[in-house]
Amino acid sequence: MDEVRLNARMERGELFAERCPSRQVLNHVTSRWGVLVFVALLQGTHRFSELRRKIGGVSERMLAQTLQNLEQDGFVQRVAYPVVPPHVEYSLTEMGQEVAVQVQQLADWIEVNYTRVLAAAQVNESV
Repeated sequence: MDEVRLNARMERGELFAERCPSRQVLNHVTSRWGVLVFVALLQGTHRFSELRRKIGGVSERMLAQTLQNLEQDGFVQRVAYPVVPPHVEYSLTEMGQEVAVQVQQLADWIEVNYTRVLAAAQVNESV
């Protein structure tokens, strides 16, 4: 019985557990740049420079690191074409599409409700 419960727990992450690897995945998916990469790639394949222009304020280093993390997690596919100058395209994998839909819902909620959040923050500052 204990082995069955252990196996069931191993199949699903526990975000509240300090050392669970699912926390790293959560960090990659919900980081500021991760969210924006998911939303951008949900609209289609992009080159690195297109993503950088689309995601205002991201440094080249942070975008490269974010894309690398999401690629390692299996959410983003990187295709490099053997041409000069180098041509690299990024797109979502099937699993990336699944999570991007969820992230898009969060992003949509924030865009629709940000004025409510700002108003609440002002009220709390004045207290």
